[in-house]
Amino acid sequence: MKRRSFLRAAAASASCSVFINLSGWGQTRNSSPPSLPGPGAGPGAGGGSKTALFEGEPPLRLVDHECDLLVAGGGLAGVCAALAAARHGARVLLVQDRSRLGGNSSSEVKMHVVGADMSGGRPGWREGGIIEELRLEDAVHNPQRSREMWDLLLYDKVKSESNITLLLDTAVCAAEVRDGRIQRALARSDKQETLHRIAARLYADCTGDCRLGLEAGADLRTGRESRAEFGESLALEKADSQTLGSSILFTSRDFGRPMPFTPPKWARKVTKEMLRFRSVKSWEYGYWWVEWGGDLDTIRDEERIRFELLRIALGVWDYIKNSGEHPSSANWALDWLGMVPGKRGSRRLLGDYILKEQDLMGTAEPLYDGVCIGGWSMDDHPPTGFDRPEERPARQVPPPFPYNIPLRSLHSRNLGNLFMAGRNLSATHVAFTSTRVMATCAVMGQAVGTAAAYCLQHQLSPRQLSSDRQRVAELQQMLLRDDQTIMGLRNTDPLDLARQASVTASACLAESDPAHVINGLVRDLPGKLDNRWSAELGAGAHLDLEWPAPQTLRTVQITFDTGFHRPLTLTHQDSFNAKMVRGPQPETVRDYELLYRPADDAPWTSLGAVSGNYQRLRRHHFPPFTAKALRLKVTATNGSKEARVYEIRCYAD
Repeated sequence: MKRRSFLRAAAASASCSVFINLSGWGQTRNSSPPSLPGPGAGPGAGGGSKTALFEGEPPLRLVDHECDLLVAGGGLAGVCAALAAARHGARVLLVQDRSRLGGNSSSEVKMHVVGADMSGGRPGWREGGIIEELRLEDAVHNPQRSREMWDLLLYDKVKSESNITLLLDTAVCAAEVRDGRIQRALARSDKQETLHRIAARLYADCTGDCRLGLEAGADLRTGRESRAEFGESLALEKADSQTLGSSILFTSRDFGRPMPFTPPKWARKVTKEMLRFRSVKSWEYGYWWVEWGGDLDTIRDEERIRFELLRIALGVWDYIKNSGEHPSSANWALDWLGMVPGKRGSRRLLGDYILKEQDLMGTAEPLYDGVCIGGWSMDDHPPTGFDRPEERPARQVPPPFPYNIPLRSLHSRNLGNLFMAGRNLSATHVAFTSTRVMATCAVMGQAVGTAAAYCLQHQLSPRQLSSDRQRVAELQQMLLRDDQTIMGLRNTDPLDLARQASVTASACLAESDPAHVINGLVRDLPGKLDNRWSAELGAGAHLDLEWPAPQTLRTVQITFDTGFHRPLTLTHQDSFNAKMVRGPQPETVRDYELLYRPADDAPWTSLGAVSGNYQRLRRHHFPPFTAKALRLKVTATNGSKEARVYEIRCYAD
């Protein structure tokens, strides 16, 4: 099949994808889909004849893969989904169509990661779990704020997991569906002249643009709903196909000498009137409001959108440098200009539940299957962005408090083995304007990865899990154990033996009772001491758990304080960076020791000591030992004069 014929077939219907097979033909989904090619159709691992995908193109080798979970998309949703599933024992294949992980947070786009704590003046709600682990690693090992080092951190985390196979520069291009389930997917890497044929038990679309779901025929929607469809007060009177635009960012620095700037002839001429609602107070990192293209197809019109965003960004920089309004910019020059538009919106997959404005505002019935939180404002932008200077670049309506995202919004309603996480979750446009930010996408990814591992362990489909309230409760406890926050839930894990212990301490600050470490909650709002134990360090502080009878233990898990009241992200905006600690968080316990005694009259025996800790969640695994009592002894923090602990868990496994 020649490329011209293939493109003609693809254009025949915008609502269907084209199946490709190595025999050299394609056919629309409206007919009976062919199977992906069999073992003899191309050069697999054992050799075979080479067959070009299209006439006139170089031969592509065929490589077969089998895994438990295919994660399509390597942004923060995909990375967290892959890590969560792999850590729970699933064999994961992670496919990313770019040369680096991180999506909009990567060095290609450089958007900082925001979430529930950075909206509406709501400190204390920074996301826990895997995204907190990544943020803390970055703060400690990347104080220089290099976005390329963030790329490397994500790559290292993924490559260090033995259960993950990573395919970069590889995009999903076809899927085989039978009886409402994805059987196999095809992913293509032109750089490596390779086709990857992937058979998985479960699939997760974390592409943002719903590429895997689109290829497989998943139900989806685009655009903005009418107010009448879901009764949302923030929705439009009349539905349309538009969405949020994309942005291109830049960074600049002071070179200590005059740095003139001459824009390209094609740059826009930006005037003061165009910026009346767009603040230019600093320019080391700018600007999210360089936004355009939401009235176009943000996928198929990306090249046009890229060019227009570059015109605007360079026009804004020309205004800063040459308008005379900002003479202090004389010594500043651009040192990076994005070439990949940071996309906000495109398609959304449809699940068994569509998240809507009322769920975010707390006026709907509570969701029984919440698996992660959101909290960013419903942050809608005019689709034409910079072309509407008479309008404010954003309308932000914060939810009154963080809200839960249900599992039913994270799996497809018509494909029985497809999860989704990230900005392509099942939500209305209004709700999506809040859920789309990357820290929220990350916790959705952790939820999906954990749910996939649970489904694999118990041989369930996503719907069988989400419709079974008892199993949902078990999944929620798994997520809480991994430091995922779910509103209204606390640790009730029957396997956690610490919950059966009495707790005492060497000392405690007022209201920070030692028993807080087994009350099931692992965060406090600023100024509160409801859910943690705190004590002055002095010569050392310790916390003791004691059981009525000896217990056999193998795992001890500790949750420390990592300063949730402060923001923590990677940003090139100096004023925002000044609010953070780019290093170990001072509240976090740095040096500690675990000890136990097998009987009341026995001496304390050390299980081991840790120095240099900066992470919030620490798990320690030991050969089985019998303990009548367990002691956590804190000897140093990363700066605070107090020892702070939110939770201790103990397990026999």
